[in-house]
Amino acid sequence: MQIKPKKSHVPRLICLAAVSAAIILLCTAVGSVMISPLDALKIIRLKLTGSAVPEELSTLSAILINLRLPRVFLAFISGGAMSLGGAIAQSLLSNPLASPYTMGVSSGASVGAALVTIFGLGAGLSGHTRLALAGTVFSIAAVAVCLIVSSALDRNLGSYTIVLIGMVSSLFLSAIFTLLSGLARDKTALLLRWQLGSFNAKGWDSVFVLLPVTMIGFIICLVKSSELDIISLSDRQAATIGVNVRAVKLLMFSVLAVMTGACVSFSGVIGFVDLVSSHLARRFVGPGHAYMLPSCFLIGGSLMTVSDLIARMAVSGTELPVGAVTAFIGAPFFVAVFFLKSGRGREAGSL
Repeated sequence: MQIKPKKSHVPRLICLAAVSAAIILLCTAVGSVMISPLDALKIIRLKLTGSAVPEELSTLSAILINLRLPRVFLAFISGGAMSLGGAIAQSLLSNPLASPYTMGVSSGASVGAALVTIFGLGAGLSGHTRLALAGTVFSIAAVAVCLIVSSALDRNLGSYTIVLIGMVSSLFLSAIFTLLSGLARDKTALLLRWQLGSFNAKGWDSVFVLLPVTMIGFIICLVKSSELDIISLSDRQAATIGVNVRAVKLLMFSVLAVMTGACVSFSGVIGFVDLVSSHLARRFVGPGHAYMLPSCFLIGGSLMTVSDLIARMAVSGTELPVGAVTAFIGAPFFVAVFFLKSGRGREAGSL
Protein backbone atom coordinates (compact mmCIF):
# COMPACT_ATOMS: atom_id res chain seq x y z
CA MET A 1 0.00 0.00 0.00
CA GLN A 2 1.27 3.47 -0.83
CA ILE A 3 -0.13 6.98 -0.69
CA LYS A 4 -0.40 7.74 -4.39
CA PRO A 5 -1.12 11.24 -5.65
CA LYS A 6 -3.98 11.67 -8.10
CA LYS A 7 -1.56 13.06 -10.65
CA SER A 8 2.15 13.29 -11.19
CA HIS A 9 3.87 16.12 -9.37
CA VAL A 10 7.02 15.92 -11.50
CA PRO A 11 6.30 19.30 -13.19
CA ARG A 12 5.98 20.91 -9.76
CA LEU A 13 9.26 19.37 -8.64
CA ILE A 14 10.96 20.63 -11.80
CA CYS A 15 9.63 24.15 -11.17
CA LEU A 16 10.75 23.95 -7.55
CA ALA A 17 14.22 22.79 -8.61
CA ALA A 18 14.44 25.72 -11.04
CA VAL A 19 13.45 28.17 -8.29
CA SER A 20 16.05 26.61 -5.97
CA ALA A 21 18.75 26.99 -8.63
CA ALA A 22 17.77 30.65 -9.10
CA ILE A 23 17.96 31.22 -5.33
CA ILE A 24 21.43 29.66 -5.21
CA LEU A 25 22.60 31.88 -8.06
CA LEU A 26 21.09 34.98 -6.42
CA CYS A 27 22.69 34.24 -3.05
CA THR A 28 26.11 33.72 -4.62
CA ALA A 29 25.81 37.04 -6.44
CA VAL A 30 24.64 39.18 -3.51
CA GLY A 31 27.06 40.28 -0.82
CA SER A 32 29.35 43.10 0.27
CA VAL A 33 30.87 42.76 -3.19
CA MET A 34 28.12 42.37 -5.78
CA ILE A 35 28.65 39.86 -8.58
CA SER A 36 26.26 39.93 -11.52
CA PRO A 37 24.54 36.60 -12.23
CA LEU A 38 26.02 36.61 -15.76
CA ASP A 39 29.55 37.04 -14.39
CA ALA A 40 28.90 34.33 -11.81
CA LEU A 41 27.70 31.90 -14.48
CA LYS A 42 30.66 32.79 -16.69
CA ILE A 43 33.17 32.17 -13.90
CA ILE A 44 31.55 28.86 -12.99
CA ARG A 45 31.57 27.76 -16.64
CA LEU A 46 35.24 28.67 -17.03
CA LYS A 47 36.18 26.81 -13.84
CA LEU A 48 34.23 23.70 -14.84
CA THR A 49 35.84 23.61 -18.29
CA GLY A 50 39.32 24.32 -16.92
CA SER A 51 39.64 27.55 -18.90
CA ALA A 52 41.54 30.59 -17.67
CA VAL A 53 39.54 33.32 -15.94
CA PRO A 54 40.08 36.80 -17.48
CA GLU A 55 42.14 39.22 -15.40
CA GLU A 56 39.19 41.57 -14.87
CA LEU A 57 37.23 38.72 -13.25
CA SER A 58 40.05 37.27 -11.14
CA THR A 59 39.04 39.05 -7.91
CA LEU A 60 35.37 38.19 -8.37
CA SER A 61 36.37 34.62 -9.18
CA ALA A 62 38.30 34.27 -5.91
CA ILE A 63 35.36 35.63 -3.92
CA LEU A 64 32.84 33.45 -5.73
CA ILE A 65 34.75 30.16 -5.74
CA ASN A 66 36.48 30.36 -2.36
CA LEU A 67 33.86 32.16 -0.25
CA ARG A 68 30.37 32.43 -1.70
CA LEU A 69 29.80 29.07 -3.40
CA PRO A 70 30.94 26.80 -0.54
CA ARG A 71 28.91 28.84 1.94
CA VAL A 72 25.77 28.81 -0.20
CA PHE A 73 26.08 25.10 -1.02
CA LEU A 74 26.65 24.23 2.64
CA ALA A 75 23.60 26.26 3.67
CA PHE A 76 21.46 24.61 0.98
CA ILE A 77 22.60 21.07 1.81
CA SER A 78 22.19 21.65 5.56
CA GLY A 79 18.71 23.09 5.13
CA GLY A 80 17.69 20.21 2.88
CA ALA A 81 19.07 17.54 5.22
CA MET A 82 17.50 19.09 8.32
CA SER A 83 14.17 19.33 6.50
CA LEU A 84 14.34 15.67 5.51
CA GLY A 85 14.96 14.82 9.14
CA GLY A 86 11.93 16.87 10.18
CA ALA A 87 9.67 15.22 7.61
CA ILE A 88 10.83 11.74 8.64
CA ALA A 89 10.38 12.48 12.34
CA GLN A 90 6.84 13.79 11.77
CA SER A 91 5.91 10.72 9.72
CA LEU A 92 7.37 8.17 12.14
CA LEU A 93 6.02 9.86 15.26
CA SER A 94 2.66 10.89 13.72
CA ASN A 95 3.23 14.35 15.17
CA PRO A 96 3.17 17.47 12.95
CA LEU A 97 5.37 19.34 15.46
CA ALA A 98 8.07 16.65 15.74
CA SER A 99 11.64 17.21 14.59
CA PRO A 100 15.07 15.60 15.02
CA TYR A 101 15.60 17.98 17.93
CA THR A 102 12.71 16.24 19.71
CA MET A 103 14.89 13.13 20.11
CA GLY A 104 17.96 14.94 21.41
CA VAL A 105 19.85 14.90 18.11
CA SER A 106 20.87 18.55 18.25
CA SER A 107 21.77 18.37 21.94
CA GLY A 108 23.91 15.31 21.29
CA ALA A 109 25.70 17.03 18.42
CA SER A 110 26.22 20.09 20.62
CA VAL A 111 27.90 18.00 23.31
CA GLY A 112 30.13 16.36 20.70
CA ALA A 113 31.13 19.71 19.24
CA ALA A 114 31.81 21.09 22.73
CA LEU A 115 34.11 18.17 23.59
CA VAL A 116 36.05 18.63 20.35
CA THR A 117 36.33 22.39 20.84
CA ILE A 118 37.31 22.28 24.52
CA PHE A 119 39.51 19.18 24.71
CA GLY A 120 40.76 19.02 21.12
CA LEU A 121 39.69 15.40 20.59
CA GLY A 122 40.72 13.77 17.31
CA ALA A 123 43.82 15.92 16.87
CA GLY A 124 44.94 13.91 13.85
CA LEU A 125 41.94 15.02 11.79
CA SER A 126 40.99 18.36 10.27
CA GLY A 127 38.78 20.65 12.33
CA HIS A 128 35.70 20.25 10.13
CA THR A 129 36.07 16.46 10.02
CA ARG A 130 36.44 16.30 13.80
CA LEU A 131 33.29 18.36 14.28
CA ALA A 132 31.32 16.25 11.81
CA LEU A 133 32.44 12.96 13.34
CA ALA A 134 31.85 14.11 16.91
CA GLY A 135 28.45 15.55 16.09
CA THR A 136 27.38 12.45 14.18
CA VAL A 137 28.64 10.01 16.82
CA PHE A 138 26.97 11.84 19.69
CA SER A 139 23.76 12.31 17.69
CA ILE A 140 23.62 8.58 16.99
CA ALA A 141 24.36 7.90 20.66
CA ALA A 142 21.53 10.22 21.73
CA VAL A 143 19.06 8.52 19.38
CA ALA A 144 20.34 5.06 20.38
CA VAL A 145 19.79 5.78 24.07
CA CYS A 146 16.35 7.21 23.30
CA LEU A 147 15.35 4.14 21.29
CA ILE A 148 16.82 1.64 23.78
CA VAL A 149 14.97 3.18 26.71
CA SER A 150 11.80 3.58 24.63
CA SER A 151 12.03 -0.06 23.52
CA ALA A 152 12.40 -1.20 27.12
CA LEU A 153 9.24 0.71 28.04
CA ASP A 154 7.31 -0.03 24.83
CA ARG A 155 8.51 -2.78 22.51
CA ASN A 156 6.42 -1.35 19.65
CA LEU A 157 8.30 1.98 19.89
CA GLY A 158 5.14 4.01 20.29
CA SER A 159 5.32 7.66 19.29
CA TYR A 160 4.35 9.01 22.72
CA THR A 161 7.10 7.02 24.44
CA ILE A 162 9.78 8.10 21.95
CA VAL A 163 8.82 11.78 22.21
CA LEU A 164 8.80 11.69 26.02
CA ILE A 165 12.17 9.94 26.33
CA GLY A 166 13.61 12.15 23.59
CA MET A 167 12.64 15.30 25.47
CA VAL A 168 14.21 14.01 28.68
CA SER A 169 17.37 13.05 26.78
CA SER A 170 17.52 16.46 25.11
CA LEU A 171 17.23 18.28 28.45
CA PHE A 172 19.93 16.10 30.00
CA LEU A 173 22.36 16.65 27.11
CA SER A 174 21.64 20.38 27.12
CA ALA A 175 22.62 20.43 30.78
CA ILE A 176 25.90 18.68 29.94
CA PHE A 177 26.58 21.25 27.20
CA THR A 178 25.94 24.10 29.64
CA LEU A 179 28.24 22.47 32.21
CA LEU A 180 31.04 22.08 29.65
CA SER A 181 30.63 25.70 28.57
CA GLY A 182 30.86 26.83 32.19
CA LEU A 183 34.00 24.79 32.85
CA ALA A 184 35.79 26.23 29.81
CA ARG A 185 35.03 29.93 30.10
CA ASP A 186 37.65 30.83 27.52
CA LYS A 187 35.67 28.79 24.97
CA THR A 188 32.21 30.01 26.01
CA ALA A 189 31.98 32.78 23.40
CA LEU A 190 33.10 30.40 20.65
CA LEU A 191 30.56 27.75 21.68
CA LEU A 192 27.79 30.35 21.95
CA ARG A 193 28.48 31.66 18.43
CA TRP A 194 28.52 28.10 17.12
CA GLN A 195 25.26 27.20 18.86
CA LEU A 196 23.46 30.24 17.44
CA GLY A 197 24.17 28.98 13.92
CA SER A 198 26.41 30.31 11.18
CA PHE A 199 27.87 29.30 7.83
CA ASN A 200 30.65 31.88 8.01
CA ALA A 201 34.22 30.82 7.12
CA LYS A 202 33.13 27.41 5.82
CA GLY A 203 35.04 26.00 2.85
CA TRP A 204 34.74 23.24 0.31
CA ASP A 205 36.04 20.66 2.79
CA SER A 206 32.83 21.10 4.80
CA VAL A 207 30.72 20.65 1.66
CA PHE A 208 32.61 17.52 0.61
CA VAL A 209 32.07 15.94 4.03
CA LEU A 210 28.36 16.78 4.31
CA LEU A 211 27.31 16.16 0.70
CA PRO A 212 27.85 12.36 0.56
CA VAL A 213 26.27 11.90 4.00
CA THR A 214 23.19 13.80 2.87
CA MET A 215 22.93 12.09 -0.52
CA ILE A 216 23.15 8.59 0.99
CA GLY A 217 20.51 9.49 3.55
CA PHE A 218 18.30 11.02 0.86
CA ILE A 219 18.49 7.86 -1.28
CA ILE A 220 17.62 5.64 1.69
CA CYS A 221 14.61 7.84 2.46
CA LEU A 222 13.37 7.56 -1.13
CA VAL A 223 13.83 3.78 -1.18
CA LYS A 224 11.75 3.52 2.00
CA SER A 225 9.11 6.01 0.86
CA SER A 226 6.34 3.42 0.44
CA GLU A 227 6.89 2.02 3.95
CA LEU A 228 6.91 5.57 5.32
CA ASP A 229 3.58 6.22 3.59
CA ILE A 230 1.97 3.32 5.45
CA ILE A 231 3.62 3.94 8.82
CA SER A 232 2.54 7.59 8.71
CA LEU A 233 -1.07 6.35 8.60
CA SER A 234 -0.90 3.75 11.35
CA ASP A 235 1.72 1.46 12.91
CA ARG A 236 -0.91 -1.24 13.38
CA GLN A 237 -2.08 -1.06 9.77
CA ALA A 238 1.51 -1.17 8.53
CA ALA A 239 2.24 -4.26 10.64
CA THR A 240 -0.94 -5.94 9.35
CA ILE A 241 0.15 -5.40 5.75
CA GLY A 242 3.56 -6.92 6.48
CA VAL A 243 5.79 -3.91 7.07
CA ASN A 244 8.43 -4.48 9.73
CA VAL A 245 7.60 -1.26 11.56
CA ARG A 246 10.29 -1.68 14.20
CA ALA A 247 13.08 -2.26 11.64
CA VAL A 248 11.98 0.64 9.44
CA LYS A 249 11.80 2.99 12.42
CA LEU A 250 15.25 1.97 13.64
CA LEU A 251 16.74 2.49 10.16
CA MET A 252 15.08 5.83 9.55
CA PHE A 253 15.87 7.18 13.00
CA SER A 254 19.51 6.22 12.38
CA VAL A 255 19.50 8.04 9.03
CA LEU A 256 17.87 11.03 10.70
CA ALA A 257 20.52 11.07 13.43
CA VAL A 258 23.47 10.87 11.03
CA MET A 259 22.22 13.58 8.65
CA THR A 260 21.06 16.02 11.31
CA GLY A 261 24.08 15.42 13.53
CA ALA A 262 26.50 16.17 10.72
CA CYS A 263 24.56 19.32 9.77
CA VAL A 264 24.42 20.62 13.34
CA SER A 265 28.16 20.00 13.72
CA PHE A 266 28.92 22.33 10.83
CA SER A 267 26.22 24.97 11.17
CA GLY A 268 25.19 24.95 14.81
CA VAL A 269 21.66 24.57 16.13
CA ILE A 270 19.32 26.17 13.58
CA GLY A 271 15.68 25.51 14.32
CA PHE A 272 12.31 25.75 12.59
CA VAL A 273 13.57 25.13 9.03
CA ASP A 274 12.64 21.45 9.27
CA LEU A 275 9.17 22.28 10.62
CA VAL A 276 8.32 24.96 8.06
CA SER A 277 9.64 23.16 4.97
CA SER A 278 8.01 19.81 5.71
CA HIS A 279 4.56 21.38 6.09
CA LEU A 280 5.01 23.51 2.96
CA ALA A 281 6.11 20.43 1.01
CA ARG A 282 3.00 18.48 2.04
CA ARG A 283 0.79 21.35 0.89
CA PHE A 284 2.73 21.64 -2.36
CA VAL A 285 2.78 17.99 -3.50
CA GLY A 286 0.69 16.09 -0.95
CA PRO A 287 1.65 13.57 1.75
CA GLY A 288 3.13 10.88 -0.52
CA HIS A 289 6.79 10.59 0.46
CA ALA A 290 8.00 9.83 -3.08
CA TYR A 291 7.25 13.46 -4.03
CA MET A 292 7.12 15.08 -0.61
CA LEU A 293 10.71 14.25 0.40
CA PRO A 294 12.41 15.77 -2.69
CA SER A 295 10.13 18.78 -2.39
CA CYS A 296 10.96 19.10 1.30
CA PHE A 297 14.70 18.97 0.55
CA LEU A 298 14.45 21.73 -2.07
CA ILE A 299 12.22 23.97 0.06
CA GLY A 300 14.37 23.50 3.15
CA GLY A 301 17.57 24.16 1.24
CA SER A 302 16.14 27.29 -0.35
CA LEU A 303 14.77 28.58 2.96
CA MET A 304 18.10 28.06 4.72
CA THR A 305 20.03 29.73 1.88
CA VAL A 306 17.76 32.78 1.91
CA SER A 307 17.96 32.94 5.72
CA ASP A 308 21.75 32.91 5.51
CA LEU A 309 21.63 35.72 2.94
CA ILE A 310 19.43 37.79 5.27
CA ALA A 311 21.77 37.04 8.19
CA ARG A 312 24.82 38.42 6.38
CA MET A 313 23.12 41.37 4.66
CA ALA A 314 20.50 42.66 7.13
CA VAL A 315 22.91 44.69 9.28
CA SER A 316 25.85 46.47 7.70
CA GLY A 317 29.23 45.55 9.14
CA THR A 318 28.04 42.56 11.15
CA GLU A 319 26.44 39.16 10.67
CA LEU A 320 23.33 37.96 12.44
CA PRO A 321 22.99 34.36 13.68
CA VAL A 322 21.16 32.29 11.08
CA GLY A 323 19.20 30.64 13.87
CA ALA A 324 17.75 34.01 14.84
CA VAL A 325 16.54 34.62 11.28
CA THR A 326 14.92 31.19 10.98
CA ALA A 327 13.30 31.65 14.40
CA PHE A 328 11.65 34.89 13.24
CA ILE A 329 10.24 32.97 10.28
CA GLY A 330 9.49 29.68 11.99
CA ALA A 331 8.15 30.64 15.41
CA PRO A 332 4.88 32.18 14.09
CA PHE A 333 4.54 29.20 11.74
CA PHE A 334 5.00 26.80 14.67
CA VAL A 335 2.27 28.56 16.65
CA ALA A 336 -0.06 28.54 13.63
CA VAL A 337 0.41 24.79 13.10
CA PHE A 338 -0.18 24.13 16.81
CA PHE A 339 -3.44 26.10 16.96
CA LEU A 340 -4.61 24.68 13.63
CA LYS A 341 -4.07 21.16 14.95
CA SER A 342 -5.79 22.02 18.25
CA GLY A 343 -8.75 23.55 16.39
CA ARG A 344 -9.20 20.45 14.25
CA GLY A 345 -9.04 18.28 17.35
CA ARG A 346 -11.81 20.29 19.05
CA GLU A 347 -13.96 20.12 15.91
CA ALA A 348 -13.53 16.35 15.70
CA GLY A 349 -14.38 15.98 19.38
CA SER A 350 -17.61 17.96 19.02
CA LEU A 351 -18.94 15.77 16.21
